Amino acid sequence: MRRPLAAIALALLCALSPSQAQDRSPAEVAAIRQAVFDGPGLPVLGNVRGDAVLVEFSDYNCGFCRKSAPEVAALLQSDPGLRLVVHEIPIFGEGSRFAAQAALAAQAQGKYAEFHRALMGMRGKAEKASVLRVAREVGLDVARLQRDMQAPEITARIERSLELADEIGLVGTPSFVAGKRAVFGYLGRDDLAGLVAEARALK
Repeated sequence: MRRPLAAIALALLCALSPSQAQDRSPAEVAAIRQAVFDGPGLPVLGNVRGDAVLVEFSDYNCGFCRKSAPEVAALLQSDPGLRLVVHEIPIFGEGSRFAAQAALAAQAQGKYAEFHRALMGMRGKAEKASVLRVAREVGLDVARLQRDMQAPEITARIERSLELADEIGLVGTPSFVAGKRAVFGYLGRDDLAGLVAEARALK
């Protein structure tokens, strides 16, 4: 489902509704914002030192996440100043969680970006067999990948992203956050660019 950029306005520089914001101190809001935009260990695509940040909450078994993936890639290619931060939030079952764990574990082999794109572009459901097949196709050491997937920090990172999605009131995947705004659902390149431009204008 697609919603216009004005569909979900985020209060207090983060995706907190007014009712949620009343229960949080400025320090808590700042901590949530920091975790959303620059949490430890989060995958970053594009320009790691970019002047604008786009955050994506996604699931590899989400059809609209897959549909948005080439639009996001096109935006990154056209905007050399953009930093994309990805939160893996597996909400579509065990296959999604396996894929999220594998994607985060691929960071240790320097292949997150390639693996992420391949998983978003794959046919069929993301589950153990298909995820490991894609891992081999992109040149990952699969035995090492499966060991790295068990690291406590991988689980902790996924759980924190899921918590953040709840804390800031996201309603599903994909959800994009930039500046003071979040948008749920498929967005084309032009709408994504508009979201980023709005964030830049706030600086």
